[in-house]
Amino acid sequence: MNIFRLAGDMTHLASVLVLLLKIHTIKSCAGISLKTQELYAVVFATRYLDIFTDFISVYNTIMKLIFLGSSFSIVWYIRQHKIVRRSYDKDQDTFRYVFIVLPCIFLALIINEKFTFKEVMWTFSLYLEAVAILPQLVLLQRTRNIDNLTGQYVFLLGAYRALYILNWIYRYFTEPHYVHWIPWIAGIVQTLLYGDFFYYYFHSWKNNKKLQLPA
Repeated sequence: MNIFRLAGDMTHLASVLVLLLKIHTIKSCAGISLKTQELYAVVFATRYLDIFTDFISVYNTIMKLIFLGSSFSIVWYIRQHKIVRRSYDKDQDTFRYVFIVLPCIFLALIINEKFTFKEVMWTFSLYLEAVAILPQLVLLQRTRNIDNLTGQYVFLLGAYRALYILNWIYRYFTEPHYVHWIPWIAGIVQTLLYGDFFYYYFHSWKNNKKLQLPA
């Protein structure tokens, strides 16, 4: 654990709390992609298969439970809550899973550190997390006008991964033989996907204007 890893974890947690705050208090999921939330639920379900078999620390276990529980709770809210689900824009959230899930499965099967079930699923979760934000970004481009909580949620998600890259750089220079190409490349791809959003987010913040993405 180092300051960059802790900051990344807390930023990731903050993104989840912001989204839950929006859904629970405002009773609205407007501007939120169910597709992305379902992909994140798959990410955590496949990454944390070891939660009850391999104990690392109390902190690690709690964080895994939080992300598993929150991701499935968000999906339930959008799909089942009698008020929240009314605000879901199904007609705009039309990104097709198959274009990102199948390539991630294929890559995990051929490019992994060890060909075991848990390792392949862990690798698949890294590849899928790298691109899981795509349905959300497409939805934001289509709707253009983005409320503050949705903008903060997406910004925090991107910031979390950027902080993890700093964590990897720090560990590379402070820990011997610390080389993990798969999570590094997946993390860099994930961060780059936020580049356009970051630009418009900071531009709107600097000029005190409502966040809008180009169509």
